[in-house]
Amino acid sequence: MKTNEQDAPSDVKLADFLCFAVYSTNLAFGKVYRPVLEALGLTYTQYVTVVALWEEDNQTVSGLGEKLFLESNTLTPILKKLEAMGHVQRKRDPADERQVRVHLTASGRRLRERAFDFNLKDACGLSSREFSRLQKEIVALRGSLLKFARDED
Repeated sequence: MKTNEQDAPSDVKLADFLCFAVYSTNLAFGKVYRPVLEALGLTYTQYVTVVALWEEDNQTVSGLGEKLFLESNTLTPILKKLEAMGHVQRKRDPADERQVRVHLTASGRRLRERAFDFNLKDACGLSSREFSRLQKEIVALRGSLLKFARDED
């Protein structure tokens, strides 16, 4: 895949790659989230799955996967683990047996009380306005990348 970076290939440095900046920032986010995730006993992917269910409970597995940008073969083991931990329950949709619905248990809802034990804006060193702007720009970037990838297929 061509990266189409601005510099000649012999002058390109790792620090010049936008993808590396995003990747390494993701690793830094992991370090910030680690204490909270350890206290909750969740991985980051399990955590965002629970957050998506706090936002909208009783979702289909396929709808939840779309929201999280996860394929079914990745999401299913996460849901099985969360179910074994007692945080979610999976049931066939009575209206459409092909669909599996996921909903939070009382334990999964109680996680919310302990989940926001830090201020991410402070950790990022951004004002509320800067934080909101950056989040919107990253979402727009993600949308552009996904559109490009679909168009290339």
